[in-house]
Amino acid sequence: MIAYQLEPDLDPVEFVDVLVRSTLAARRPVDQPAVIRGMLRNADIVLTARLGPTLVGIARAISDYSYCTYVSDLAVDQAHQGTGIGRELLRRTHETAGLHTHLILLAAPGARTYYPHIGMTPHDSAWIIPRRPDKP
Repeated sequence: MIAYQLEPDLDPVEFVDVLVRSTLAARRPVDQPAVIRGMLRNADIVLTARLGPTLVGIARAISDYSYCTYVSDLAVDQAHQGTGIGRELLRRTHETAGLHTHLILLAAPGARTYYPHIGMTPHDSAWIIPRRPDKP
């Protein structure tokens, strides 16, 4: 049985491990421990999915709890994808932030077809300024 819980003090090593097992590590600075620690420390919501003691999924989000909630990471171990863990992590993240907020995320290229399947709608005007890791 999967246990879901808020884990604001999640160990960064566990976080990186599930990012690797989900393939999201390819798009995250997993080789920069200080950045990973900051990503966890400064998130408003760190919601985990565990099978026994093993972390098999995570949703990490930033929210104003009034209007919008940005899901920075949604990662599920590849061995557990397709079992509803991602959908449940998103549901619980939205519930934690407040259902009156917009839930927003940028999909990883390989996950673009997943989100419509769980009821999310695409938005055609997302814009980014890429991070510059050489500038603090």
